[in-house]
Amino acid sequence: MSEKELGQKWDRCLADCAVKFGTGLGLGIVFSVVFFKRRTWPIVFGTGLGLGMAYSNCQNDLRSHYVLQSKVAKVCVFMDFTWCLGQISPSSLSLCGRNICLH
Repeated sequence: MSEKELGQKWDRCLADCAVKFGTGLGLGIVFSVVFFKRRTWPIVFGTGLGLGMAYSNCQNDLRSHYVLQSKVAKVCVFMDFTWCLGQISPSSLSLCGRNICLH
């Protein structure tokens, strides 16, 4: 991993941490004022939840060896499988009950 990629990952981590911290703090304040008679535990809970999610995302991002930048969308077609069996290649097919998902 190059220094540039590592720097980009740390920038994403810090930005994600700031957003999740702010969102958790804001939601904690709103819930504290509206529902819990201005107690402090919803603020602490919301902030901790946001920081925990940010930490988990950073940990996963920093452990990955490469950056995934895919523009492939998953398309699910809801049809009868027997009708489409001859028209779809097996390498791009996954079955979920009667739903056919093309990757």
